[in-house]
Amino acid sequence: VILAAGGSSRLGQPKQLLIFRGETLVVRAVRAAAEAGCEPILVVVGENSEAIKLALDIRDSRISSFSGLDGVTHPRSRPTIIENGEWRRGVGTSIRRGLEQLPNFVEAVVLLTCDQPYLDASIVSQLIAALAETGKPIVASSYADTLGVPALFDRSCFDDLFALPDDSGAKSLIAARPNDIAAIPFEKGAIDIDTPEDWKRLKENPD
Repeated sequence: VILAAGGSSRLGQPKQLLIFRGETLVVRAVRAAAEAGCEPILVVVGENSEAIKLALDIRDSRISSFSGLDGVTHPRSRPTIIENGEWRRGVGTSIRRGLEQLPNFVEAVVLLTCDQPYLDASIVSQLIAALAETGKPIVASSYADTLGVPALFDRSCFDDLFALPDDSGAKSLIAARPNDIAAIPFEKGAIDIDTPEDWKRLKENPD
């Protein structure tokens, strides 16, 4: 579930559509999920929904297909857009909208945002691997002396995610259940884009 509904009020332009290394941040998030084997991929939109839909309609072979362990390129379904009419009330509403649309067979959800430019498939793959290796119901990313998204939650956490206040994100659940968490390192996860200054720094020092 890619959380892409925010209005980016502090930035002054849609962060989902900022172009980094040749692609928009929302496309980068979708590609990270696709290349890590996530299925289905749901993109929750609110503000700027039409522009985000347009960005995701651009055909990108790195999104619409993936290479399996057999070395063969397989087709992958396109991301599904989920409208969140309550996005102004907070990110908790977007998490609920995404969870509501997950098929019953899904045993875990990875929550991604569109403001971490260094997110890639390796981070998502590490989250999934850590779930299998540790058996912990929550796997979070570790950066800047904190734990946060990208994060994975198994089905036992879904009720708690549904119960989040409208204005609370997954980090509050991570903080509430410290004994249930495995962590993977994502040092550059601390770099997110919330303000014009953040965006300027990234462009000046993209590596």
